[in-house]
Amino acid sequence: MYKVMIVDDEPVIVQGLTRIIDWNKWDCEVVATAESAQEGLRMIQKSRPDILFSDINMPGLDGLSMIAAMKSEFEQMQVTILTGYRDFDYAQRAIRLGVTRFLLKPSKIDEIEEAIAAMIEKLKELEREKKYQEHAEDLALEELENEASEEEVLPQDSDMSAGEADSAASCFIVKNALTYIEENYNQKLKLSDVAEKTYVSQWHLSKLLNKHTGQNFSEILNSVRIEKAKELLKDPSLRIGDVAEIVGFLDIAHFSRVFKKQVGISANEYRNKILGK
Repeated sequence: MYKVMIVDDEPVIVQGLTRIIDWNKWDCEVVATAESAQEGLRMIQKSRPDILFSDINMPGLDGLSMIAAMKSEFEQMQVTILTGYRDFDYAQRAIRLGVTRFLLKPSKIDEIEEAIAAMIEKLKELEREKKYQEHAEDLALEELENEASEEEVLPQDSDMSAGEADSAASCFIVKNALTYIEENYNQKLKLSDVAEKTYVSQWHLSKLLNKHTGQNFSEILNSVRIEKAKELLKDPSLRIGDVAEIVGFLDIAHFSRVFKKQVGISANEYRNKILGK
């Protein structure tokens, strides 16, 4: 049975989709529903549905960011958008992020069932690809074992597929995360804050940042802060401690260590070098 989830802030939509559609006919089961974006995101993390029907025009929700988050973290989940938001460009961007169908409210039953059929077909295609890949890997491993010499050869392990790393959704998430860090670097910023704003788990965001930038969250944040500090150090009226505080460091000692590690010289030496030109 394919797991289905429905998210919409209009209860009549949620109840209608749950009751009117003959889900058994499609070998599907509605495992969860939600009537707010925040509840929906929590339930998606918990239920991990195969199929998601969701509105994207709900209070407190950035629809495109939510789509990107879901497709990045749950790459195989099929998404159909039900919305009254009539914007062709918006629909195109949603589809580029991995949405299967973009349906305008009110949608007809045959449109919804066509979307279900399309999503199930994609899920079956993914299942076939997975079986084929597993079979190919088994054959390759058997061949390696047959040809093995004294040096053991093992396939490299990877916890993230190349497709996931390079997907439009993952790139969208990373871009949004970096923008948020750039705009809030001077705050007491944590990975959990950025993850919440990009609608993904901390664990997943950490993986994406490392994969796309080669740096962890702390390294990215410190790099942004130090670049801002270098600009501020051009102002002789600001003390080193003032600069450290402005860019978000809680104490000057930590700022000094990070600055010297990244720039190669102390903040004071950097200032003297810049102002001496």
